[in-house]
Amino acid sequence: MTTQPAGVFAASLTPMTADLEIDVPRAVAHNQWLLANGCNGVAPLGTTGEANSLSLDERLALLDALADAGITGPQLIAGVGCTAIPDTVTLTRKALANGAGGVLMLPPFYYKAPSEDGLFAAFAEVIERVGDPALQIYLYNFPQQVGFELPLSLIARLVEAYPDTVVGSKDSSGDWPRMERTMAELPGFRLFPGSEEFLLAGLRQGAVGCISATVNVTAPQSQDVYANWRADNADDLQNYLTELRMAFKGLPAIPVMKAYHARERNDSGFANLRPPFTPASEADLATVSERLAAASFKLAA
Repeated sequence: MTTQPAGVFAASLTPMTADLEIDVPRAVAHNQWLLANGCNGVAPLGTTGEANSLSLDERLALLDALADAGITGPQLIAGVGCTAIPDTVTLTRKALANGAGGVLMLPPFYYKAPSEDGLFAAFAEVIERVGDPALQIYLYNFPQQVGFELPLSLIARLVEAYPDTVVGSKDSSGDWPRMERTMAELPGFRLFPGSEEFLLAGLRQGAVGCISATVNVTAPQSQDVYANWRADNADDLQNYLTELRMAFKGLPAIPVMKAYHARERNDSGFANLRPPFTPASEADLATVSERLAAASFKLAA
């Protein structure tokens, strides 16, 4: 395994108990299942992990539980993005103390249309407060969720100011030309597309893997592409992987993935969600099941 995170990462789901608390044993087991079934690493406490519905203490406890289970080093990119700088600092310090290979950092996202200078100051403040040369930040660009994108000019400024700290990004914009520009303008910058749909194209342009929600389902097929991206059949492998990814198109991905796992793994508790999410409808579960069955897909055991 490389000393820096690379390869197929699941933006891992966070199982909940019936009382809507984090089901820590089930969460650890799910991350272990992902690592055993095609993932090179996991990225907990992101969008898919319902992180912004969790308290700071809950997030810290989950990071400790993952570390206690040996999920650390380049297998772990921990989500740490919060609206409050002190909370981001606290989570980042915990991730570093537990040996995470990197942290995935959203910008402060409540106030919309921030200036580039304001965003630079926010990230710089976190870096300076953490004050640890081991810190490896992967900037999280997700404009559909956050309400604004991270300008490439901002990323370039951060890389110039903190070249050993701001090392990469997860780009969940779905904007492939932007990802191409990022890799062209910032050689050596460690880009993870936020969808396995772009895994092969990304690897061919210099990306280091992908971090994706639906890898919670497609981990083995994603690994097939990552491990064989130079092979003659790489395009066929990617086309199949994209078909699986598209099975979730137009559906509420987090509830549907949880319901699908609950049914396929005979674990009804896996379907629990914290509001504002509500359980997947029978119709949505049937839709994704039919699409995956049409692709001759079966969830890894």
